[in-house]
Amino acid sequence: MSRRIGSASPAVVLQAEKDIKSRLRGQHFDFTAMSAVSNVYRAGTAVRNHMERTVLAEYDLSWVAFTVLWILWIWDTQETGHVAEEAGVTKGTLTGVIKTLQSRKLIKRLPHKDDRRRVSIELTAAGERLIEALFPTFNQHERVAVSALTATEQRELARLLRKVTHGISETQKN
Repeated sequence: MSRRIGSASPAVVLQAEKDIKSRLRGQHFDFTAMSAVSNVYRAGTAVRNHMERTVLAEYDLSWVAFTVLWILWIWDTQETGHVAEEAGVTKGTLTGVIKTLQSRKLIKRLPHKDDRRRVSIELTAAGERLIEALFPTFNQHERVAVSALTATEQRELARLLRKVTHGISETQKN
């Protein structure tokens, strides 16, 4: 039987981690860090895939498109560079998403008054209606995603993940 690190079964994942340690036996790797990063990645991927296949599919949105709408809903008009950074995508990726959202009349571009290279985007009324209709269901699925954790564990997980994110950010500054 194949042991898969990508399995949804905790027992299968634990066995896969043991298989990895066995395969790499005698080498000097940090298996604790490897396991932590692998599980962060797998959890994030599982949540993203679930959201795209359920909630977002109903609205024909990708994860990035949803994220762009959400950023504009929370913080209003934003320059595209800032949106790309907040969404965790390149400006090139964002350009394609913007074209799609604009063609669906969910966002509009606003040229910068002094610099033609700079562009801001904002939600249209249709975009705002969509995100307001979508977000309650999205949030319900967020609740489902962490339902195996107590409220205290959810707060601790959020704190620890912020700490990981901050640590990576600090490393990139150096």
